[in-house]
Amino acid sequence: MLVSAEESRAGVACPSLFARGQVPVIVNRKLSAETTSLCYEAFAVLHSGVSRTPVYASEHLTRASVAAARIVDRTDSFHEEDRLPVASRARLDDYVRSGFDRGHMAPAGDMPSESAQAESFTLANVVPQDRALNRGLWAAIEESVRRLAVARGQLFVVTGTIYAGTSIDSVDGRVLVPTSLFKAVYDPARGEAAAYLVPNRSDADWRSIPLGELTTLSGIDVFPGLVASMMDLPEPRTYSRGDTAGGRPKGRTRDEPSFEEWALATLERIARRVLREFLKSIF
Repeated sequence: MLVSAEESRAGVACPSLFARGQVPVIVNRKLSAETTSLCYEAFAVLHSGVSRTPVYASEHLTRASVAAARIVDRTDSFHEEDRLPVASRARLDDYVRSGFDRGHMAPAGDMPSESAQAESFTLANVVPQDRALNRGLWAAIEESVRRLAVARGQLFVVTGTIYAGTSIDSVDGRVLVPTSLFKAVYDPARGEAAAYLVPNRSDADWRSIPLGELTTLSGIDVFPGLVASMMDLPEPRTYSRGDTAGGRPKGRTRDEPSFEEWALATLERIARRVLREFLKSIF
């Protein structure tokens, strides 16, 4: 759904995706130029026609939505966002041989249905992201936030970009490369919030910052009017498949599942696919 500026400010188009139904407030007016608000099934985006990337993506994660997302097979289907003007949106060929990953702001792994996951591959939800960061530390942050949502019941999450300095890189001369990324997390039940802040580079480390500092650095008040105590964010870490308790079998990483884990996962995917086809044939 494409929404007007008035709807965007009020948060009425997809209020369930924002804490208290309030959209983030852009404090730095430069970030407001050529922006468009987009609502999707499981996330919302404020897109910049200047950077041709999202300014932020907002989600409401629950224990149930994370559980549903766990059983959705990932199918990469990156596509251009045809609801945006052609000149203001990223193109698929912008990323060809760019050296960067197409990094999701609202992760595909958060999407609770096949249709929601397909929507998450819109380039309106993507930034040029360092490959090592995307596949390492950032993936660990995403998974840690999912597990935190399961532990606490629900979280509101805003993921966004920071462009710092006087010289900003771009891919294909069109899509700006963020210098840092953030993922802000709010627990409405406990009244706690904080944000992960990570430079967009291969040797990046992360730090936890309060919302006030995030507003200063990013120019975005991600949870406007919110009074929250500082959340103790979980340490980002990789997990092996099937590790539901949060531990990790010694000597293996997320990218190195055992044969048994691989075989079980493959059988599960096949069984789900067969079940879907059977149900389609009936209905």
